Amino acid sequence: MIIDNIDELLKEIEGLKAQTAEELEQLRIKYLSKKGIINDLMSEFRLVPAEKKKEIGMKLNQLKTMAQDKINELKANFEQKAEAGVKPDLTRTEYPVNLGTRHPLNIVRNEIIDIFSRLGFVLADGPEVEDDWHVFSSMNFAEDHPARDMQDTFFIEAHPDIILRTHTSSVQSRVMEHTQPPIRIICPGRVYRNEAISYRAHCFFHQVEALYVDRNVSFADLKQVLLYFAQQMFGSETRIRLRPSYFPFTEPSAEMDISCNICGGKGCQFCKGTGWVEILGCGMVHPNVLKLNGINSEEYTGFALGMGIERITNLKYQVKDLRMFSENDVRFLREFQSAH
Repeated sequence: MIIDNIDELLKEIEGLKAQTAEELEQLRIKYLSKKGIINDLMSEFRLVPAEKKKEIGMKLNQLKTMAQDKINELKANFEQKAEAGVKPDLTRTEYPVNLGTRHPLNIVRNEIIDIFSRLGFVLADGPEVEDDWHVFSSMNFAEDHPARDMQDTFFIEAHPDIILRTHTSSVQSRVMEHTQPPIRIICPGRVYRNEAISYRAHCFFHQVEALYVDRNVSFADLKQVLLYFAQQMFGSETRIRLRPSYFPFTEPSAEMDISCNICGGKGCQFCKGTGWVEILGCGMVHPNVLKLNGINSEEYTGFALGMGIERITNLKYQVKDLRMFSENDVRFLREFQSAH
């Protein structure tokens, strides 16, 4: 009878053993697969008289549950033995694993982007390996222009027209040549210059440049953006000062100082007693730059500004050696765990 078969199987399953994973799989197939013993009993259950269905149905469910539990138990035993046989990796870090931190340059970069995004500026990006046109010529650097000597450039030896970009202005050029105003972009990125590495200079560093081109853009618009940025970045009491300067891609051009955020403008060693610290260059986009990049300079005007992220980071966190940003000293990076 079916109930006798079930009782025999209950005793049989209780004593099941398996020495290998293959043997365990064979047991699973034998008892629990679609062609297994228990499934066959389920088929026979349809022929059981109505008065016996409740008793035998309970026995069948008990058998199936017991078989599943036994297979799971044997499987768990195999997994425990496998883990016990694994030798510990002595090169792994101790537990718990310490959480990492954002790099200080990324913290400041994201903060700058966030400030300008509130003013409607959108991100733009471009290649670090560039051609001479987008880095220099489209930015109003003539072939014999002395301003080319302002920046020491890394040239690709096999292709003298291909260089590592010295500023992210090349991104501005690429956007202008394919986009008509209004243009309002911010261009963060890494740049390269052939300079001796020291505590105050490096052969690569990071810049953020902003460009706004539209009808009736004025220097007053630029000044208001600069003031907003300075006060959002360094505090609402920050004052700005603009000094005339020269850049081939802007006219008029200026350099911007902020009141020293360490001494509050009273004069200290950091600001060399002046109460002011230079942070960026800016100006109205030169009409030639607009023309070279396919924009009508009679109809549109614009302003541009650029700053070094390392410079801003130095001011916010008083890091006195630029080399620390690229040395990946964990002790230095841990100092920024509480920074957002």
